[in-house]
Amino acid sequence: ATVVGCLVAYGSDSESENESEPNTSSEKVDPDAVSHLQPLTSGRKTSLSVLNSAPEVAVKEDVETGTHIDPSLKEVLYNPTYETMFAPEFGPVNPFKTQQMAAPRNMLSGYAEPAHVNDFMFEQQRRTFSTFGYALDPSVDSSQVSSSSYIGAVEEAEKKKGLTVFESGLKKEKRKRVKGGDASEIDSFLGPWAKYQDEKDVAKPSEEEQKELDEITAKRQKRGKNEEEAPAEEKTILHVKDAYDYQGRSYLHVPQDVGINLRSAEIPDKCYLPKKQLHVWTGHTKGVSAIRLFPGSGHLLLSCSMDCKIKV
Repeated sequence: ATVVGCLVAYGSDSESENESEPNTSSEKVDPDAVSHLQPLTSGRKTSLSVLNSAPEVAVKEDVETGTHIDPSLKEVLYNPTYETMFAPEFGPVNPFKTQQMAAPRNMLSGYAEPAHVNDFMFEQQRRTFSTFGYALDPSVDSSQVSSSSYIGAVEEAEKKKGLTVFESGLKKEKRKRVKGGDASEIDSFLGPWAKYQDEKDVAKPSEEEQKELDEITAKRQKRGKNEEEAPAEEKTILHVKDAYDYQGRSYLHVPQDVGINLRSAEIPDKCYLPKKQLHVWTGHTKGVSAIRLFPGSGHLLLSCSMDCKIKV
């Protein structure tokens, strides 16, 4: 009550002061603008009104109030409803995009679905396709294999019943061996060395194979490949005039008039590689395979060649 009395006294003093001053403006004061300065009456009640600052907009269509999800979002941190997950996309559409560009895709060339294929199965189908021209369609369940499950040469796949390169159509039957007898009997026991029941000791060609062999033999006889060369006779040719000199010494005799003792075992003082070509021995028509010096003196060379000749 004391506070209210002070406010009333303050309001009356301010009004008296304003009245004493000359009124310079001719405008009227809005009573609502100074209503908060008036004293409160016990019989009058005031209420606050809620103001809506948003303008009223006329909407022709129903506005959806649900939460939309960005299609490019990789992770959702809450549990959306079915309608929210499969709601259509909103927004402007690029009119210049082709149908291929507008289609959903996650890579440049199209849409790749994540899949896991075993390395052996992938290599099996790849080799089968490169060999036979057909392979299993990876988009079809492998448990329900039919004619529509193959791509490529479907007719070839039906003929071979979908066999791969690692499978064969004919089942190999295991060959049976002749019974080897009892191991206690040494003479009749064969064991793992027993022959097969269908094994033949002598292999004879059939009539068609014999004709082919006869034709091949006739062709070889015409070319002269069937003729066996007779072994060459050993002979010796002497290229010098006489095998012995005037003193009766052979051409293999160690010379003694060369200024050095060839029979000595001591190494000579002057022993060096030649600086220029002194002589060339000719006579072999093919490559020389080995060269040996005459033992003890080294005054002769022994050469053997691939033309089946030995020269001294």
